[in-house]
Amino acid sequence: MRHLSKRLVGRRITSEPIKGDETTAELLEKAFTGYVGRELRNAYRIIKRMLEEDHTIVLTMSGAMTPIDFAVSCIIPLIKAGYIDILTTTSANLYHDLQRLESDDWFEVDPNQGDIKLRAAGWTRIYDTAFPDTDLWTADRLVVDLVKRPDFNRSMTTTQFHYLLGKHLARFGKRRFKRADLNRSLLVCAYRHKLPIFCGAPQDGSIFLNLAFMKRKLGHRYKFSIDLEEDIHEFAAYHYLAKNKWSRKLSIIILGGGVPKNYSLQPEPYLSQICGIDAGGYDMDVQICDAHIQNGALSSCTASEAHTWGKTSAECVKKSQYVFADVTATFPFIVHALLQEEIKRQPRNLLDYREEALTLLDKALRKKRFTDYKK
Repeated sequence: MRHLSKRLVGRRITSEPIKGDETTAELLEKAFTGYVGRELRNAYRIIKRMLEEDHTIVLTMSGAMTPIDFAVSCIIPLIKAGYIDILTTTSANLYHDLQRLESDDWFEVDPNQGDIKLRAAGWTRIYDTAFPDTDLWTADRLVVDLVKRPDFNRSMTTTQFHYLLGKHLARFGKRRFKRADLNRSLLVCAYRHKLPIFCGAPQDGSIFLNLAFMKRKLGHRYKFSIDLEEDIHEFAAYHYLAKNKWSRKLSIIILGGGVPKNYSLQPEPYLSQICGIDAGGYDMDVQICDAHIQNGALSSCTASEAHTWGKTSAECVKKSQYVFADVTATFPFIVHALLQEEIKRQPRNLLDYREEALTLLDKALRKKRFTDYKK
């Protein structure tokens, strides 16, 4: 019976002493042998496989990450390497990306020293990070100056909006910003690499607080708006294109949870449930999050649960990993290991394929409607 029982378990757990000269990938294989460490090792293996098999990769990022310069350390290097094809994040992360260009005065702070004192001294706190509250007004002025430009005066999707922000920052940033390095801006990097940035709740952030004021101030002269329906359709079009082009594989890396996660999963039920087009769902899934799955929240939903909604494929259930941990304490290990591997990969530059993606999906929709009508 002993030989039969081996089918119920995995490989033998054994390790080697850490010497200090290992690559990060070797360290993950050598020392991350159990518990959350094993989850992190498995996550690295899955993401590496996504890249080696040339999957189209969506990365979601929630939380306050640009305030701690996480985009500079982890996200921008992945974009430049061609390892990310679509980014979904919060309006707050993009607002603080703008703020960092105007003023890079972000400092470590003891979160327990007293918020009343910090407020009185003119500091705004995000856990153990603080910045002068006057920087918010500076960032607000930048938002208004950008969006007052003529090419913003129309309806558009969030990807088009963020592309324009990056475009104008890249073009006049050197003249406007005295100390800023544009290479450290997530919006500028995405613009230069034709990478779509989606935002599932653009109104939930300071960028749109300013736009709400502008609409009241300018009245009928204010033509800017976000076309939410077109935004959903565009995201689905990239999904459908990915499943019909290149390797025909689509995968997702989820940092945190929240709206960025949910919005990146929604194109699949939109395609299958609403449009009647079965694209197959995500093929691989890695999530790093500290939300408990028992509370029923979307943030903690596993790839297996998502499969019951048609968001992930049956294969994805087997090729997924939920890492129960803080993103900031774990994901840098994965980034470091991936960049050391130097996996060669051509960037998708998906914004160059926007019209092709929309045309492909619209053609499938017309055919589907005709087929349904004939039945």
